[in-house]
Amino acid sequence: MSKLFQAFVMVDWSAASKPATGADSIWIGLIKRNVRFQPTYEAHNPSTRAEAEALISSLLTDFEKRGERALFGFDFPLGFPRGTAAALKFSGDPWSAMLDFLAGEVKDKPTNANNRFQVAAKMNRLMTGGAFPFWGAPQRDAQTMLMVKRPREHDAGDLPEFRLAEAAAKGPSSVWKLYYQGSVGGQALTGLPMIRRLMKAHPGVQLWPFQTGWRPLTAKDVEETSAVFAEIYPSMFGAKPAANEIKDAAQVRAAAEHFAALDEKLQLGKLFGPAKEDERREIVEREEGWILGVPG
Repeated sequence: MSKLFQAFVMVDWSAASKPATGADSIWIGLIKRNVRFQPTYEAHNPSTRAEAEALISSLLTDFEKRGERALFGFDFPLGFPRGTAAALKFSGDPWSAMLDFLAGEVKDKPTNANNRFQVAAKMNRLMTGGAFPFWGAPQRDAQTMLMVKRPREHDAGDLPEFRLAEAAAKGPSSVWKLYYQGSVGGQALTGLPMIRRLMKAHPGVQLWPFQTGWRPLTAKDVEETSAVFAEIYPSMFGAKPAANEIKDAAQVRAAAEHFAALDEKLQLGKLFGPAKEDERREIVEREEGWILGVPG
């Protein structure tokens, strides 16, 4: 047996509408090998999503040139709750159709100005004809199909509030929550178009679990892959900030160190799938995805 990856890149994303650094902004933590093939850690805090995407793309190019495989972790949902694609009347694989849709709809300027609230309102109209299931926006961005506050609870006939992975993790917010503390919906709407662009620019990237399958991985499974993109939940790792270290920075560092340590022990591969055959497999692999490290 051998290790799966030579580099680990963890991304704490942000849907901020203005350039920002420090707390509550984008942090990218990476472990990679130096010229002596020793693992070293770097932290980056780009002020805009455009800068972050350019950095991630340059890292992918660098790893490809060096013949090294990398694990990239993103702290936003890579899929939507089961039934979302059908409600939007998408055809084909739900996860791929969603990436294509958002890549075409979301406008994200180099200044971080973006139309995520307008896109969510459009999706609400297409899915339910009302201001549901997406919710949460500043008053200035509220509209007929998107309310400032949550309009109601999810009923039995609605799209699920949570994905299977979120229910298993017992902590992450729902993708339908766009605003306020702990929200991840805005991060997903602005992050998934980036994922689609990077996958097109770097064909060696595999998106887990949609392209790899929801199953334990071996080095042989990824030998033709330059990078694996996965969803992470950094709060899982109980990061303790060092002196003068911002919480977000500590979380991406802890995540990178966690996965690197598991891979060093040849124990990382089993996290990419359940221990045994699982009846949820089709939902996870076709639409919802999973969170790396959450037990199956």
